[in-house]
Amino acid sequence: MNKRILLCVAVVAAAVLSACRSDRARISGRFVGSDGGRVYLEQVAALRQAVIDSAVLEEDGSYRFELRDVSATPSLYNVICNGERIPLLLAGGDRVKLGSVGSVIRNYTVEGSAESELLRTFYQPYVAGARRLDEIAAGFGRADLTEEERRETARAYAEEYNRIRREQLRFIVEHKEHLAAVYALSQRLPGDRNLFNGDSDVVYYRTVAEAIEKSYPRSPYLASLNAEIARMDARITLASGIAEAGYPDLVMNDMYGREVRLSSLEGKVVLVDFWSAELGNSNVLNAELKQIHARYKDSPKGFEVYQVAVDTNKPLWIAAVQEQRLPWISVSDLLGRTSPALGLYNVRKLPANFLIDSEGTVVARDLYGRTLEQKLDELTQ
Repeated sequence: MNKRILLCVAVVAAAVLSACRSDRARISGRFVGSDGGRVYLEQVAALRQAVIDSAVLEEDGSYRFELRDVSATPSLYNVICNGERIPLLLAGGDRVKLGSVGSVIRNYTVEGSAESELLRTFYQPYVAGARRLDEIAAGFGRADLTEEERRETARAYAEEYNRIRREQLRFIVEHKEHLAAVYALSQRLPGDRNLFNGDSDVVYYRTVAEAIEKSYPRSPYLASLNAEIARMDARITLASGIAEAGYPDLVMNDMYGREVRLSSLEGKVVLVDFWSAELGNSNVLNAELKQIHARYKDSPKGFEVYQVAVDTNKPLWIAAVQEQRLPWISVSDLLGRTSPALGLYNVRKLPANFLIDSEGTVVARDLYGRTLEQKLDELTQ
């Protein structure tokens, strides 16, 4: 009898342990009043999001998803109903009840996932506020709008806009240890590129990252936060050189790993040239620039090229430099399109270049061929 009791205890303990380590999750519920016949499940990753499952809504609006290989720490999924996305932060073992009556976003409720429940308290008012902004903005299109009405509409828009951003900030600071705060960090109102104040937003990212490191040390979102913090810090460091040099200073490594500072070329005429070996279209422009470099490098004021490779593949970049026998300074931070230098110089497309005179003033942009030579004739004598 004792052996049988011990065996039962062992089986129960094993079942409990297995449940604790479950990599499965379930989402179920009802969408009452939905116009669509299906709901969709979307998985959101760092570089992509994709629909991974769908379910038919039964006559009473009920549905069910069964997920496998779900991370032990919460990760982002969207349930899509009537074209509207409901964000969920799901972990292995979660049994989530999600549904709504009528308007999906405005009325949805969620149970069974603490992070998803907290996220709902941010997401619903945020979306409602964004829609309110759209409604106010639509008023500007009225042909019969008086000047007084225009000022009132602008005032209403500004008040709503500022209210939404204050609430967003409050949520992030008050819930910094939750992954729902990471989601709130990523949200932008129409027309906004930054959270609040550009690179100075790093304080909020750092606050959340430090808290998440304690609450979810294995979360993949922690690495993303730290990468964004590093980019912001780099841009701030680069920007600090503008006041001293008169132009955005750059410090990058050449192909041998040696740091080369743009401001080390002070007193010369310098062409800061942005290119990419990965694009594979650099040969013609570099060949032309080599001829110009040879002609002006020994001029009275001197001429140098500080060429920044916007690449991520170091072997490919080095091979291009060596094969093309580029005689100037070739550097890269190997961050590709995320390089802080692109934002600092407002580079939107490649190739791009900036001409700095011997006094340290940026005097021209995107000069090539004969146009560049004419400007160098003027600056290097």
